[in-house]
Parts: sequence; structure tokens; C-alpha cells
Amino acid sequence: MTMTTIWHSHRIASVGVHPPGATSPRRPHEALIGPEGSLRATVPWAGGVAMAGRFFRNEMPGFVVEAESEETVAGDSLHRLLSLPYPKAADRFLRAGLDLKEKVVKETWFNHGGRVRDFTVYTGAVGTAYLLLKAYQVTNNKNDLNLCSEVVRACDIVSQGSRRDVTFICGRAGVCAIGALAAKYAGDVTLLNHYLSSFREIHLPPQVPNELLYGRAGYLWTCFFLNKHIGDGTVPSQHVTAIAREIIVQGKKLAGRGSCPLMYEWYGERYWGAAHGLAGIMHTLMDADLKSEEQELVKGTLRYMIQNRFQSGNYPSAEGTEPDRLVHWCHGAPGIALTLTKASQVYRDQQFLHAAADAAELVWNRGLLKRVGICHGVSGNAYVFLTLYRLTGMVENLYRAKAFACFLLDKGGKLISEGEMHSGDRPYSLFEGQGGMAYLFLDMVRPSESRFPGYEL
Repeated sequence: MTMTTIWHSHRIASVGVHPPGATSPRRPHEALIGPEGSLRATVPWAGGVAMAGRFFRNEMPGFVVEAESEETVAGDSLHRLLSLPYPKAADRFLRAGLDLKEKVVKETWFNHGGRVRDFTVYTGAVGTAYLLLKAYQVTNNKNDLNLCSEVVRACDIVSQGSRRDVTFICGRAGVCAIGALAAKYAGDVTLLNHYLSSFREIHLPPQVPNELLYGRAGYLWTCFFLNKHIGDGTVPSQHVTAIAREIIVQGKKLAGRGSCPLMYEWYGERYWGAAHGLAGIMHTLMDADLKSEEQELVKGTLRYMIQNRFQSGNYPSAEGTEPDRLVHWCHGAPGIALTLTKASQVYRDQQFLHAAADAAELVWNRGLLKRVGICHGVSGNAYVFLTLYRLTGMVENLYRAKAFACFLLDKGGKLISEGEMHSGDRPYSLFEGQGGMAYLFLDMVRPSESRFPGYEL
């Protein structure tokens, strides 16, 4: 299938950066993290900050030898799951993922009569469509693909007037990208061209930030997504390179003569994490065709972060302000570990791999959060181990991913129902809630093909 397209110039218009439907800008994750759990503190102090209620103590064994059947294994139900041979565990994950997918679809789509209020990947209906698309990729069930297309079409209509939000995770770009991929799978060239044409109509405003959730990096990531899944050159390289270079120019300007080669702000804070800061921006820039001196700026920024991390192996949420507290994809070691793992692969530098392994150790010890989602929950933290497994092939990393997923499979539902684990303000959404847990379960079926949604290509 070939397509001839004309790419519009990079036009600009003034817009805000707060989430769809919000009446005022929301500070990053202040309204997203939600209340802490009610269990007692598992670790009394870390970095001088009380850690009460943030995570469950990880009492799972460092490694479990697989057994032929659960009946031959002593211990509780979690230990028996951990002992399952991976093919049998994968079958459990598949069944659980598909069952939970059905529940997510019911709660976020059918119970709303197919009406869309929030069209985003993060907490909205396109997140449900993304989960349906994942289910189709795993099982080849056309019903999931058809429903995915139906949900995206509704989101397309609702989001057509949105010029404010330009990214994959929190904007109309995600609607266009997922719609295009679903149309490609369905063989619908007309619909595919519609979504690509709609994506070309998205223009970055002059005051757009550079971060992933609402800014240039999030738009740029969508370009890479389309080029990978629809075809190389779907978004012309000149357009992609121009945006990447603008991000670098902005980062050099704010960094000035400081110790970090690139620096960025969002709402006045110089964030480090995947959602709003350095990690997410560097992660995206590594897919761009950069000059050698620009690549050195990216590598230097990552080395600066490694040199200034906490002694625990965790990372500050923002430049010079945050104590050793958060272990989330959005803020802290998990998201940064994904970026460092990618850097080790792109730049063939063992320093990045060693730092990623250090971060993974921190995630193993403090990453069983009392939250379920992929943005700031156990589901997202499991991807640290999946990413390292894909790069290194080390079975220990696959075991740790399996352990986090088994923890959710065995205990997640009960902990949520008892109020001991928080499933987000939008409890069935992809990034905050159980939609992310379903996505993880489906990714566990073929771990070598796993990707953190909206972050890894």
C-alpha cells in the first residue's frame, strides 16, 4: 500500500496546555496520584522522608524455580503462580487480560452508551481503543478490532474541535495515530488516509511546552509511531527533524551555562521524569536523526541525571527540589530506567545499562505501589523489567516482570475491593486504572514484544 501525501508547514497558534475539559491548568499529577493506601508503613524512612502508605513490602522471593504444576508447590497462591512454567503463566495472563479488557470496555464504553467525554489515551475512550487494539494484536479477534475502530470514530468526532492538545497520550494526535493503525489492520485505505490527513492538520502553538504529555515531545513521539506502524516516511523526515531540533534549541537556551546540557520547564518546574521532564524528552529525541553534537547533548543530559541521582538509585522528580519519594513511571526511577535502557541500546554505552539496572533494583524493592495503573502504579513499574529483559535476555528480569504481574493477578482485585490499593480517579482508564493492568497482562503473553504504551515504540 502506497500513499502520496503533502505535509503542511509547521504552523502556529496560541493555546493553553491543560487537559481536555479542565477549567484551569492542573499541576502535574497533583490530581492524578490520588489518596494513599491505608496499610501501615512498609519502610519507615527513605531519604529522610516518611514512606508510609506508598508501597507494599516486596516479600516475593528473588527468584523461583519453575515447577511442572501448581499442585507440587508448597506455599500460598502467589508462590504457586510464581512457580508456574512461563507458557502456563502466559496462559493465565492472557485469560485475565481478556476478562479484564471486557470489564474495562463495559465500564468505559457500553455503560456510557458509546458517548465520549474524554477522548484521550491517558484517561479517556481512546485508551480503551488502544487496549482493544492490543487485544487484537495478541489474539487476532476481529471483534476487538471492529470495536476499537468504532470507539476511535466516536473520539474523532468529539476531538475535531480540539486544537489545544497535540500529543499522543493527552491529545488529538493519539486519536489520529490509533485510528490510522486500526484502519491499516482493517485494510480500510479511505479511513487510514482520513486519520493521516487529520493528523496533518494538528499544528504546534508557539507556547507549547517540550514535555511528553502535552508538548513537543509528545507530538514528536506520534510522528515516530506513525512512521513505524504505517510506513517509513508517513511523516516526512524534514518535519520530524525540525521539531527535534527545536526541542534541542529550547533545551540549550534554558540550560544556559549550567551543568546539565539540556533543561526544560513545565509550570515553572524543571522536571526530570518521563511524563513532564528530561527522561521523556530524551527518550523521544533518541529516535530522531540527530547530528553527533546533538547526540552528545542527549548523552550528557542523561549522564548529568545519573551523577545527581539519589544514593538509593532513585531520581528526583524535579531539579533540586524533590526528596527521595516517588517511584513512578511519571516521576522517579521507573520512567528514567526505561530511558536509560534505551540509551544503552542506542549509544552502546554500558554506563546507561548499569544505571538502568540500579534503578530496576530500586523498583523491585519499592515498586509494588498501592496503585494499579501504568502511570503511577504496579502495572507501569513492571515494564522496567520487561524492557531490561528485551535488551539483555536475562531470565531474572523476566521473572521480576512476571512477579509484579502475578502480584496483580493474585492480589490486585481483592486489594482494590478492600480499599488497600487505589485504582485511580478514573478506575478503568489506561494510564490511571485497571485498563493499564489489562494491557500489562496482554503484554506478558509475549514479553519479547512488550512495549510501554505511549512511550516505547
